[in-house]
Amino acid sequence: MNDVYVVTGAGPVGWTVTEHLAEQGKNVRILTRSGSGPDHPLVERVKADVQDAARLRDAFEGATAVFHCIHGSSYSVDAWQAELPAAEQTVLAAAGEAGAVVVFPESLYSYSEPQRPMTEAGPRTAEGGKRGVRTKLLHARDASPTNTVSVVAGDFFGPRVRTSHAGERVVPTVLAGKKLWVIGSADQPHSFTYVPDLAAAMIHAAETPSLWNKVWHAPTGPAVTQRQLATAFTEAGGVQAPKMGAIPGWALRAMGVFSKDMRELAEMLYQFEQPFVMDSAASEAVFGLRPTPLPEAAAATVAWWRAQAGAQA
Repeated sequence: MNDVYVVTGAGPVGWTVTEHLAEQGKNVRILTRSGSGPDHPLVERVKADVQDAARLRDAFEGATAVFHCIHGSSYSVDAWQAELPAAEQTVLAAAGEAGAVVVFPESLYSYSEPQRPMTEAGPRTAEGGKRGVRTKLLHARDASPTNTVSVVAGDFFGPRVRTSHAGERVVPTVLAGKKLWVIGSADQPHSFTYVPDLAAAMIHAAETPSLWNKVWHAPTGPAVTQRQLATAFTEAGGVQAPKMGAIPGWALRAMGVFSKDMRELAEMLYQFEQPFVMDSAASEAVFGLRPTPLPEAAAATVAWWRAQAGAQA
């Protein structure tokens, strides 16, 4: 039997999936342009570009599953349109030749009725901008002859998560006792997914053929406000609750007139100006997995950030 698991990308998801697989005794081959990845005897780190079809065919040889965890080079619709569809098609073709299933981490962007709790059965037909890119990617996976499975998560938090709404702008700030600024509203419920829970669900899906060629939700705890999440970090860190301010939508949109980055961020304001809630109950029941309790997840997140600060001291 084939016993190689391939991971593309060493961001927080790819790194965590790789660590979990290695800890389970699996042989893992992680592909990045730099050759980075966890240092583990069962992990083979390979320099490769996912746009290089010939290189991928070699790298996927003997693979049971491919975890495609590479994102765009920037948080912009232009980068996503230019990079993501072509990369996925190359990965799907190479994985199909190897007889491997491709597992994708997925976002909530494609959900076209986000004003109500989002379930696996909900419509994913959003159009335009980055939301439309995610919709087209899901359609392309459905059309591919290669087996796939997409595991949807809310905004990430956890060890190694830096560039997210619960990452480097939040955790170090509240641990340092500084005022925290969030976008939209600090008091609307929002679903945040702990990355190790996403990794566990992706691995389970890869190993369970009955789950393939469907969209599932990663185990995700009850929605919390940005204020509640920040407070969980302060409680885990033993520091005072943070002072918080919110940048209103009109201000962010005004900044978008002069800044492309702000325009890209403003496109997603709907997620933070009103409730933005995903329901993972159906997937949890099928997978037999549960989300990590928030106090435990927050404690691990705080410990990782403090370890980074200590390493840099």
